[in-house]
Amino acid sequence: MTRAPLPAFYDDLDATFAEAWRLLAEGAALGRSGFHLPALATLNADGVPRLRIVVLREADPEAGTLRFHCDCRSGKAAEIAANPACALAAYDAAAKIQIRVEGQATLHTEDAVAEAAWAGSRAMSCVCYGAEPAPGTALLEGGAYRLPDENAAPSLGRPHFTAVVVRAERLDVLYLDRRGHRRAAWHRSATGWRGEWLAP
Repeated sequence: MTRAPLPAFYDDLDATFAEAWRLLAEGAALGRSGFHLPALATLNADGVPRLRIVVLREADPEAGTLRFHCDCRSGKAAEIAANPACALAAYDAAAKIQIRVEGQATLHTEDAVAEAAWAGSRAMSCVCYGAEPAPGTALLEGGAYRLPDENAAPSLGRPHFTAVVVRAERLDVLYLDRRGHRRAAWHRSATGWRGEWLAP
């Protein structure tokens, strides 16, 4: 049985870094990518870790940032406002690659970043931010909430819409292969990114 050739980035640190950002950007654009729905970790007010799935909307390799959206009334928005340190992780089974990002998140609600993100969102996504009551509110029964009509009033969600931009400070990439896994990590400093190989 002939095995597939090893990827070009296999033993190339710079190429691995570029591939990670390429995959993240692809994940933001393609719903079928394993990097489209990363898990986001934050800390609540008691220091307890909280984890949930978010939709990756943008990955900017030049700025070293990731963007997702949330409701400003949500627990994750409150947690980020209190402590912007966060982490994201995603795994793509087809690529056999795990990417983890640690960084600082910034909430954007009434600025150019938020306006551009809102303008680029589909109506079916926008309407979710108009839900009442707020996310996480206790309900008497499962369906005791309401959404505005998608065709009539998606703009009702705009006051609650928040774009979240994570400035990556650490990037960790793990590639799995029976011939030998490869793992590398990069830290960002004032002078740029510095990478090194790590034991898998």
